[in-house]
Amino acid sequence: MRLTWAQPEDLLPHELVALAEQGVDRAALDDVRARWVAAGGSPVPPRSGAGDVPATTAVRALARGLLSELAHLAPTSADEPDDWDAIEALLPAAAPVPEADVPSLERYVGAWTGRAVGCVLGKPVEKIPREGIEAILRAGVRWPLTDWFSAVGLPDDVAAAWPWNRRSAPTSLAENIDGAPEDDDLNFPILALHLLRTHGAALSTDQVAQGWLDNLPGGRVFTAERAAYRNLLDGREAPETATHLNPFREWIGALIRTDAYGWVHPGDVRAAARLAWTDARLSHTRNGLYGAMWAAALCSAAVALPDPHAHDDGGVNAVLDLADTVVPPGSRLARAITLGREVATSGRPQAEALDVLHAELGHLHWVHTLNNAALIAYAIAASRGDVTAGVTTAVVGGWDTDSAGATVGSVLGGLGAPIAASWTGPIDGRIATSMPGGAQRRIEDLASETRALAVAFRADPDVAATDGVHA
Repeated sequence: MRLTWAQPEDLLPHELVALAEQGVDRAALDDVRARWVAAGGSPVPPRSGAGDVPATTAVRALARGLLSELAHLAPTSADEPDDWDAIEALLPAAAPVPEADVPSLERYVGAWTGRAVGCVLGKPVEKIPREGIEAILRAGVRWPLTDWFSAVGLPDDVAAAWPWNRRSAPTSLAENIDGAPEDDDLNFPILALHLLRTHGAALSTDQVAQGWLDNLPGGRVFTAERAAYRNLLDGREAPETATHLNPFREWIGALIRTDAYGWVHPGDVRAAARLAWTDARLSHTRNGLYGAMWAAALCSAAVALPDPHAHDDGGVNAVLDLADTVVPPGSRLARAITLGREVATSGRPQAEALDVLHAELGHLHWVHTLNNAALIAYAIAASRGDVTAGVTTAVVGGWDTDSAGATVGSVLGGLGAPIAASWTGPIDGRIATSMPGGAQRRIEDLASETRALAVAFRADPDVAATDGVHA
């Protein structure tokens, strides 16, 4: 058995890349890399969770030792702090919270449905690069993408060259979708809803950690979440859970967890970001934290925008502007988001716009926060409020297809944009989950519960389920 996202020989190449990205002196990294290669280790990070060949006992022991050396090199940055107070000190003054009523149930149904649609659309092509996605669509006469992926009519040579995601093909192609299948991009907002219902908006990181251990199967978390899970079982506490043997600490895992924190704080992007930070610090640092904060703020702004139809762009730039206020302005995430938005307003055709994003950020792993955030910002801005345009752009961008598609769908659905029956029909208002409490959740029930929490928190931010919050 090869345990993914956990073996020392697989972590070490990723850690070298992570430290280089964070600005560590190259000479120190080159010394470690040279010793690793001399011992027979690969300096190339695995694209998936594990390399093709398990390491020998001696090489694995060396990887452990080198990782311990590298742990002392992690830098700090005044522009990219981890502490909430230091982060908040870099942000502009918080915008006033709207006094309007909590958004309608329909906006919450749209947000949950949009998230499910974008996630399921991206699932069968997860791990397939941009050129492979385009090859599949062109060979199947489905380019440009406007509907679900399908294996029907796909030539055998193309299917062999670009195989579907093994876990997702049986549940996420046009011919077999029957409700939204289980996925970490859908498990996490369901778990967040449970945590908020149980503990209220004064949720702590320790409570998030306990919620993971009580509710999340360890085999259904990946990258930084798997590292943090392992660290919890090893008796470590936050923020060490985010830093110990965790080269994925700036990847997208925290960004996918925080939509619900925005939904329950409609229009209060700072409160949404604070909750997202509380959750994210269990497994992430720096731009991994900011990505989670930004996603929560996007969702907070989207459901609260009073009349998206009054904007020529469907309200997307108003949402993006408000979400920008929770991102440290000197961070690499801020630059990535700016790049995505600038490309969207450049007038470039989609293919050329994606070329720019890949030229600037294509050196990062396909699960990194920075490249995916740039793509999400581009897809939202370029969509002009159209759900189909947004989620398909996020998916054909070719990085973390289901995660990017889910976030874009959540934002555009939360804005109240109509979602075509070709999308909603196969989803059938249902999400499968590995969370306790039943294998299926009705989207309307999730939306109703989310809105009930938003109403309760608007009246009293510390209220919890035991105080009478019910859907």
